[in-house]
Amino acid sequence: MLQTIQKHRFLLEELVKRDFERKYKGSLFGTAWSVLNPLMTLFIMRVVFGHFFGSGIPHYTTYLFCGTVVFGFFSESTSEGLMALIGNAHIFTKVNIPKYLFLLSKNAQTLINFLLTLSVFFLFCALDGVAFSWRFLALLYPVVMLLLFNLGMGFILSALCVFYRDMQYLWGILTQFLMYLSAVFYSIDSFSPQIQNAFLLNPLYLFIRYFRKIVLDGVFPSAGFHALMAFDAFAILLIGIWMYRKFDTEFLYYV
Repeated sequence: MLQTIQKHRFLLEELVKRDFERKYKGSLFGTAWSVLNPLMTLFIMRVVFGHFFGSGIPHYTTYLFCGTVVFGFFSESTSEGLMALIGNAHIFTKVNIPKYLFLLSKNAQTLINFLLTLSVFFLFCALDGVAFSWRFLALLYPVVMLLLFNLGMGFILSALCVFYRDMQYLWGILTQFLMYLSAVFYSIDSFSPQIQNAFLLNPLYLFIRYFRKIVLDGVFPSAGFHALMAFDAFAILLIGIWMYRKFDTEFLYYV
């Protein structure tokens, strides 16, 4: 796959540029929306949930931002990736090129948006009085794992959307449901140990929890936590790659 990507590097770069231009075409603020959108989401959630859930959580704005920045990356990446095949059917049905390039371009675009938002996140940490340390370098691990997880989910969702067009409507509902199960705006500390362990079954909670452990608690998660996160990311990625390989030729008959 890496050799194929290198071979089609120019095409991939052009797809990323195209997706960027198409996403912000005609908008007043252009690419600034990649930062404005998560900030507006943070502000709304801070106003709505701050009074009910933030009183007992130190640095609640940063706590909330950890959740929104991670979940926002997942939500945007999977929502964009969902239509990667359907939206580019007019190209790969006429030209024989690897279909996963379209998904990679979507993920590259959302990754750039995420990195821009992450720079604003660190600024908010400073304004909120969060102490910076060398441990922040460890955030590279959940970012890479989340990128792989998003890519795997993109493979799965875009493949399913070819055969079941209802996925483009169902995924919005499922994403909303996942947000409430990921402790984005509340703490699970008051829950029973059994329920807290059940949250570990949600990969998104793992990514959010990792960010909070490093940024707010200043400690590294356990080795088991790292292993569980890696297992989730690679398991989903391998399932997605398998689906693309299995249905590669069938995609042409359904798009």
